[in-house]
This record gives sequence, C-alpha cells and structure tokens, in this order.
Amino acid sequence: MNKIGLLKSLRNASRGNLFSTEIPKATKEEENKINVWLTELESEGKIKLRECVQRESSVYLHGIMKYASE
Repeated sequence: MNKIGLLKSLRNASRGNLFSTEIPKATKEEENKINVWLTELESEGKIKLRECVQRESSVYLHGIMKYASE
C-alpha cells in the first residue's frame, strides 16, 4: 500500500464525506508509514482526520473527506 492506495481505500470507505475504516498492519514500520501518509494527506487538504486509533493488528481511521476543488 502507498499514499494513493490509502486515499483510494478511504474514498471507498466513505459515506458522503465521512469515512471510517480499519487498515490491517503487520509491522511497526507499516504503522509509521501509514502515519506519514495520513499527515501528508492532511497537509495537502484531502482529508481531515478526527480519530486514529492504533490497535494490535490494525489502524482504525475516522474522519472527513474534503472535496473542495482548487
């Protein structure tokens, strides 16, 4: 998975402009990559993250998709 794949999975999990999804992770390195991608997507103005919960085998994400065009 990469940043674009993460954004696509968030769009598929969205209901209107709200999303809620759980992304499986295998290692601590994957968890760090997911956090970096989320930070990048937020700084680009594509998402607004409300909740990010690190679980034992997954990362739970809840937030808002931003659809404003530039």
